Amino acid sequence: MLSSSFIVICSSVLSLPNIVASCVFLLVYYLVSFYQKQRTLYRNIPPGPKPWPVVGNFGNFFVPPSVRTKIGDQPNSTNAIEIEALSHQARIYGNMHSLFIGSQLIVVLHGFDLIRDALLNHPEVFSDRPDIPLVTILTKRKGIVFAPYGPVWKKQRKFCHTTLRNFGLGKLSLEPCIQQGLANVKRELLRLNEERGSAGVDPTTLIGNSVSNVICSLILGQCFHHEDVEFRTMIRLMEHGLKICMNSPAVLINIFPLLYYLPFGVFKELRQVERDITVFLKRIIAKHRDTLDPDNPRDLTDMYLIEMLAQQAAGEEDSSFTDDYLFYVIGDLFIAGTDTTTNSILWFLLYMILHP
Repeated sequence: MLSSSFIVICSSVLSLPNIVASCVFLLVYYLVSFYQKQRTLYRNIPPGPKPWPVVGNFGNFFVPPSVRTKIGDQPNSTNAIEIEALSHQARIYGNMHSLFIGSQLIVVLHGFDLIRDALLNHPEVFSDRPDIPLVTILTKRKGIVFAPYGPVWKKQRKFCHTTLRNFGLGKLSLEPCIQQGLANVKRELLRLNEERGSAGVDPTTLIGNSVSNVICSLILGQCFHHEDVEFRTMIRLMEHGLKICMNSPAVLINIFPLLYYLPFGVFKELRQVERDITVFLKRIIAKHRDTLDPDNPRDLTDMYLIEMLAQQAAGEEDSSFTDDYLFYVIGDLFIAGTDTTTNSILWFLLYMILHP
């Protein structure tokens, strides 16, 4: 049995005033630590607007426009597109200035000459990828697109680049898949044009699906029919995940990483999409492993599995060629390859429409 004096002491310590005082103390301690960190770690950084505690330079997003006007705040990206906001900052602080996303420092380069000098004369400084909280949570800093620059990244990139070139240049002909995709795009555009007439047609999804199918043939060794259930499920999951990450309150995870674990709203939805994509891709990897023929590789996934077996046989205990890396490499190639190629084709189409 607990003594009555012990119970009294616990109740007094856990009283509401003491809890409030502890919270205030922790908040003050955090703010003091934050400002000390700003002064010591970022003493010699380029000039820029002073960051808010916790949220950095994105604190204005949480202040109503009417309040910002009264306190004399200048326009920013809440009322203008990002490029205009950065140009505005460059006019104030110079072509090289600093911003903070949460507590993370971002150095912005503005202008062709400065960017060219940075990339050509200081490539080792600008070769790495930023440690963005949301991206880090989702990718674990593995794969190719968002992995940190270093020996592991170089090995992974070299392997994927060589393998994709080999498969694309003859061992696996892409022509039938490309022709099938073009025929489907043409057929669907004609159908949509008849249905909608002068209302216009958005070809983004149609072209994106065709591009994804070509990537499937490289990575999975299979060219899907555009109505295939498995293929459409994969595309839907990828598109939905990108939409949540880029156009929803989930972007606040980059400022408050703990928001990722909230059990409601887009945060819960994001975790569910992540689980669905994980199950889908790991099922594909397992299917490839069960049907693997080392003498007749079908695609990049087979080649990666063969490389894993070779390094295991050679006793490479610290090899980066693992199931986890394969999972993130496949995800990177799907997302990055589809998005960039689709956007390039859309720009080509727009240019041809404007200059027939």
